[in-house]
Amino acid sequence: MLDETTVAATAADDGAVVRVRFPAGGDVPVEALLGRLRANALEVGDERVREFLAAFGRRLLRPAAARRHPELGSLGFFLRPSELSRTLESLSQEHVRVPRGLILHIPPANVDTVFVYSWALSALMGNRNIVRLSPRSGPVAEVITEMLHEVLAEADPVVGETQRIISYDRSQTSVTAALSAACDLRVIWGGDGTVRDVRRHPLPPHARDLVFPDRSSFAVIRAAAWLCAPRAARVAVAEGFVNDGYWFDQAACSSPRTVFWVGAERDCDAARADFTDHVSRVLTARGWGVDAAMAVEKRVSTYGLAADGLAESVEFRGNALANVTLAAAAAAPRRWLGAGTFAHARLGSLAELVPLVERRDQTMTHFGFGRPELEELARGLAGRGVDRMVPVGSALSFHRVWDGVDLPVEFTRLVTVIRQ
Repeated sequence: MLDETTVAATAADDGAVVRVRFPAGGDVPVEALLGRLRANALEVGDERVREFLAAFGRRLLRPAAARRHPELGSLGFFLRPSELSRTLESLSQEHVRVPRGLILHIPPANVDTVFVYSWALSALMGNRNIVRLSPRSGPVAEVITEMLHEVLAEADPVVGETQRIISYDRSQTSVTAALSAACDLRVIWGGDGTVRDVRRHPLPPHARDLVFPDRSSFAVIRAAAWLCAPRAARVAVAEGFVNDGYWFDQAACSSPRTVFWVGAERDCDAARADFTDHVSRVLTARGWGVDAAMAVEKRVSTYGLAADGLAESVEFRGNALANVTLAAAAAAPRRWLGAGTFAHARLGSLAELVPLVERRDQTMTHFGFGRPELEELARGLAGRGVDRMVPVGSALSFHRVWDGVDLPVEFTRLVTVIRQ
């Protein structure tokens, strides 16, 4: 295994550079990047970072930005001062908690806001951070970077000295190797392939990986509860379902791909038909659509399920919404079928989910079930899958505990201090 000095020197010999996007710095050699970051230190809950994150959150909540990019509103809510305080208060006070050190974040290219949640919690814990933002990142990532620069102008200089957002091409493996050799924790978001590729680069002996690989999610709706719900409630759930599924073209790990209907067959058929009408109306009102290439992708995927005997029928509501009736609940697809494509299956009871769940299943959005039923299901699953059970409309709401991992805890170390 190469040590940190050897790998960094190799990167420097290769002339490896990265594009620093925050703070603005242009092209910088990897060795210089790491040197600047090591020159400053923070503490857990550092007030200078808290003030910076809160100011950034207020900017994200400005109506103009939130209207253009609704996902920024959720991010701004997450960064409210009260939420930051709640995160810090949740940490154990039995030991002295200190930052873990230098954290390398490698977020996915298809969900622009994920890197902020990961980075913000790590910065709040007092870490020095490097975020590798893909050169293919979308317009939302650009908006976020611009806002960070605006807030930085009023922040304590230590924030700019300890936090870096950079870009470099995936083919520059010497950069990934050098950064990996220098970090104390490596956070990898993305598919299984990304995790395998990044893990080829050694970490220092004391460091480790925190990985978020391929995941899939689903929704569960009690048919009788839907049919009995007032119209306003059904409209709200339909709007929440559209937010869950469409904000990131259904590619987010927590976006539902299958809807399980629980109850008698007649009730499930009626509830599903009414639910589909409500979702379709929300899509029409918002003017949501998909391009021709995506429409073709959806038809190939859905008809492929039918050809394989996994689907009984396929229904299209324009290009934006495709519904697949599964031949059996066990045939629920985990792979992405195209934006706005949902498989449907019926269950007689919530307990019938237990043998169907797989370890890759992350978020279960729900409607019509009480907390005791959900807790009983969680115990029945016994860790075989499902890390989050949240109401429909909350699939994309980030929480400090993600994929069953308490991120603030992972981003810190405990020092035991025993008084004589």
